[in-house]
Amino acid sequence: MAKKKGSIVYKCSECSYTQPGWLGRCPECGSWNTMEECIVDPNSAGFQKKPDGTVAKVRPVPMSKIAVQDEDRISTGNQEFDRVLGGGATKRSAVLVGGEPGIGKSTLLIQCAAKVMANQSGGRVLYVSGEESASQVKGRAVRLGLDVDRIEILCTLRLEDILDALDSLSPVLVIIDSIQTVYSVEAGMIPGTVNQLKYCANELISWVKERDSVLFMTCHVTKDGTIAGPKSLEHMVDTVLSFERSNDEVRFLRAQKNRFGSVDELGIFTMEADGLKCISDPSALFITRRQGQTPAGVACVPVFEGSRVFVVEIQALTVPSKSSVNRVYSDKIDSARVSRVAAVLEKRGGIKFSDQDLYINVAGGVRLTESAIDAALAAALYSARTDVPLPEKTLIVGELSLAGEIRPVTKLKQRIKTGKELSYLRFIGPKFENTGESVESLKELLEKLFIKK
Repeated sequence: MAKKKGSIVYKCSECSYTQPGWLGRCPECGSWNTMEECIVDPNSAGFQKKPDGTVAKVRPVPMSKIAVQDEDRISTGNQEFDRVLGGGATKRSAVLVGGEPGIGKSTLLIQCAAKVMANQSGGRVLYVSGEESASQVKGRAVRLGLDVDRIEILCTLRLEDILDALDSLSPVLVIIDSIQTVYSVEAGMIPGTVNQLKYCANELISWVKERDSVLFMTCHVTKDGTIAGPKSLEHMVDTVLSFERSNDEVRFLRAQKNRFGSVDELGIFTMEADGLKCISDPSALFITRRQGQTPAGVACVPVFEGSRVFVVEIQALTVPSKSSVNRVYSDKIDSARVSRVAAVLEKRGGIKFSDQDLYINVAGGVRLTESAIDAALAAALYSARTDVPLPEKTLIVGELSLAGEIRPVTKLKQRIKTGKELSYLRFIGPKFENTGESVESLKELLEKLFIKK
C-alpha cells in the first residue's frame, strides 16, 4: 500500500525525539540505532495545535453541558423518498443506496438533485459518475425533462479528484454513482476492494460531517438481492436504503438502517417514461379487483408499513408433494413463517399439510414481515387445502401462537378504518372493541370463516 507523504517519522526509543529521516545516532540524546519508524496519525492529540502553538488535548465533556441541536433536513422534492429518509435528508449525513443494476438508482438521485436545486436559493450539487460519461448523464436528464443547468458533474474514478472538487465547490448535495468505482492510490490501484471501499467512503464521509452537506452513495447488490462489497460500509454511514423491484414498473424503497428516522417506512414508485413517480393510492397495487367470487386460497389482511396501513392480498396454493419431503415456495413471506403456520394448522386445525407442497404469493410483490399476517396466512392455507373460498369483503388480522391462540396486534382502529375506506364489511381478529368479530383461537377463526351455521 502506498504511504502518504509526511505520514512517516523516525522516533528515538530513548528520548522520543522525532525527525522525518532516519539517522544512526539520535541528535538529542546521542544513542545509537534507536531511531524507529512510526506512522503519524494526523488526528491524534499530539499533532493538533492551538493558534499559540500549544497542543490541544481531547478531553471528556459532561453530558449535562452538551446542547441538543435540532436535525436540519433538506427535502429531496420526492414525497416517498422523504418519507423513507424520515422527513428529508439530514445535513452532515451519509446515505448508502443499494439495488440491482438498472433498477433506477441513478434516475432517482438525478431527479432529486434537480428538485433540490429548484428548491434551494443557493448552494450547488455535485454529481460524481464513475460508470457513465457526462453526455450519458445529461442525456438521461434531458429525457426526464429535468433542469440540470445548476448541477456540477464530475466523471472520474480518483478519490483525490473528488475531494479537490468538493473543496472548491462546497456543494449542499453530493452524489457518488457508484462508490464501488472510486479508488485512491493510498489504498491501492484496484477499485471495489474492501480496503478501497472503506478508505474512500471514510474520506468522503469525513468531508461531509464537517459541512452542511448530504452524501448519497450508490452501490450494486448480488444476485440474492443483498449488498455485497459495500456491506462493510453499513456501519460507517447513517442510512442504508434498499431499492427493490416487484415487476417491470413498480419499485419499493426501504430503509435497512436509519439514524434519523424509522426503518419501517416503505416508499412506492412506478417507473415511467419521464422517470420515477410516487404512487398516490398504494392499496390499489396490493388488491386484485375481481368481478366474480374470490377464489379459494386468497385472504386479505391490513398491514402497517411505517405510518401507513395497506390492505394486501395473500395467495396460497397447495398441491400434493412430488417427493417424500414437502417444500415451501415463498419469497415475499419468510418460508419459515409459512412452515410454522402450516404446522400449527396441522396440529390445532386437524388438516394435513405434511404431504403438500406450499406456494405462497403476495399480490403486488411487497414483502411482508409483520406478525399480524399470521391469521390471514392460516386462513389462506386452509382455504387452499380445502378448496373453499373465504367470505367476500372480509379482513383477517392477528398473530398466531404455537398453541393455536390468536394474539392481539397493535393499532387495530387504524387497520379497521383503512378497511372501511376500501369497502370491506367484515373484520375478524383478536379483541375488537366496538366493530369486528373477536376470536381467541385458531379453531374459532376457522369456524367463523368456513362453518356455516
